[in-house]
Amino acid sequence: MASPNGAGLFWEVIWLAIAVYAHLQTRAEQSQGAYFLPEFALSPQGSFLEDTTGEQFLTYRYDDQTSRITRSDEDKDGSWDAWGAWSDCSRTCGGGASYSLRRCLNGRNCEGRNIRYKTCSSNDCPSDVGDFRAQQCSAYNDVKYQGHFYEWIPVYNDPTAPCALKCQALGKNLIVELAPKVLDGTRCNTESLDMCISGICQAVGCDRQLGSNAKEDNCGICAGDGSTCRLVRGQAKAHVSPEKREETVIAVPHGSRSVRITLKGPAHLVIESKTLQGDKGEHSFEEPGTFVIENTTVEFQKTTDREIIKIQGPLGADFIIKTRYSGSKDSVVQFFFYQPISHQWRQTEFFPCTVTCGGGYQLNSAECVDIRLKRVVPDHYCHYYPENKKPKPKLKECNMDPCPSSDGFKEIMPYDHFQPLPRWEHNPWTACSVSCGGGIQRRSFVCVEETIHGEILQVEEWKCMYAPKPKVIQTCNLFDCPKWVAMEWSQCTVTCGRGLRYRVVLCIDHRGQHVGGCNPQLKLHIKEECIVPIPCYKPREKSPVEAKSPWFKQAHEMEETRAVSEEPT
Repeated sequence: MASPNGAGLFWEVIWLAIAVYAHLQTRAEQSQGAYFLPEFALSPQGSFLEDTTGEQFLTYRYDDQTSRITRSDEDKDGSWDAWGAWSDCSRTCGGGASYSLRRCLNGRNCEGRNIRYKTCSSNDCPSDVGDFRAQQCSAYNDVKYQGHFYEWIPVYNDPTAPCALKCQALGKNLIVELAPKVLDGTRCNTESLDMCISGICQAVGCDRQLGSNAKEDNCGICAGDGSTCRLVRGQAKAHVSPEKREETVIAVPHGSRSVRITLKGPAHLVIESKTLQGDKGEHSFEEPGTFVIENTTVEFQKTTDREIIKIQGPLGADFIIKTRYSGSKDSVVQFFFYQPISHQWRQTEFFPCTVTCGGGYQLNSAECVDIRLKRVVPDHYCHYYPENKKPKPKLKECNMDPCPSSDGFKEIMPYDHFQPLPRWEHNPWTACSVSCGGGIQRRSFVCVEETIHGEILQVEEWKCMYAPKPKVIQTCNLFDCPKWVAMEWSQCTVTCGRGLRYRVVLCIDHRGQHVGGCNPQLKLHIKEECIVPIPCYKPREKSPVEAKSPWFKQAHEMEETRAVSEEPT
């Protein structure tokens, strides 16, 4: 027979569980940013398997009745019922877990899993929601522990039990495991996205997918290859003095990551921030600590002769690192950070075809784009990065269909069938005085009257004195005149010695179309000699053959091919 003390302890535990659950439910109703879902009983035998659909799920043996839905191909052996619907997410933000169940139709003799998990609600929580593990600890503030109430704060990064709810009494050395496992979706530690599911720490990649091994590259791009940023590191000597009390060391641009600035010497580090909106601020540090500057967390460390600034990033503004005078001795500043490539080349669409039929060609180009502002900027911004090479233009054939025979076309203008009052009738506009660049054109008017029989007769101008007279002169052809535009040079036609290279020179109008009208005397040359700095070791009697590239085919420049020397250079 159980002792009375044992029975009392049993009921105390039961009521404690009920009180904690009720408290969690009450806090869930009060919180708009996140809520808790009660956990369900699972057997401890858990495993991580890959679903046949390619998704990865944490799976357990768990017998429960679930509603039937359409069965998948993997369940057609008859042993399992169809997977049930996914449960509500364990969290409304910050990354939670959802589960789906199915039942074994043969009792308990089915092979495989009957519960699976997936991540959900991966969007970041609002700043006022607070830490999920801290919320769970604070849920016990109203529950007595050993006869006393405590305000509990979380204990993070426990390597031995990352998914147990360990909390510390505020202001005391008392650390207690208040629950054997945290709620699903709680981070295992503060250094990764790995989450606890049913008391087991499971890997979560930067793509917020359960079981994923995807990692952010140094640029902050999930599963990236590091091509969107560049490493900047070096050191500079700070020459500050009573006359020159501050000196700029380096500008760390907006979006940079993994910033580390180390100063050795008597000077002090200062950060000047400048947002994209133009707001400026200056920030100096007297004591070590963690600070927030323009939504960026800055860690400042200080010893007797050294100051260190660490910023995980990304920076929310441009940070200009400066040194401020504090002593006569020079200081050395070392810097290290990954700078985002804020300007990149983007290939344009293909230009219009050179012909409308009969076979022609079209080219594309590349334009420099400001990634932050999402707009096209001058090319020299992209030339700032040595690794940012401008793509070669592409060429392709177009409008290869044969041209149909045609005798032109006629434009039929609508006719005004009835006009009871005299009116001005205008003649057509004269041709524009120039074909481009802005000119004028004129037209003349006559006063006409329509008879009862519909006949139009010219009458005296005074009869139209009350009729509005249209303008007799207007500007025309205000667009820019066509001009020669040269595309990129092709590669050299030889692999050694002297050869030729070609480029397409087009007469481009204001619409970007290939037209005529450019001054032939101003046309840029379409081929030139090129030298490949590799000696040629071929028999002297054989002459090199000039490559018949599409560039040469389209050039249409009639001139004799220059002789190409076979002598090595």
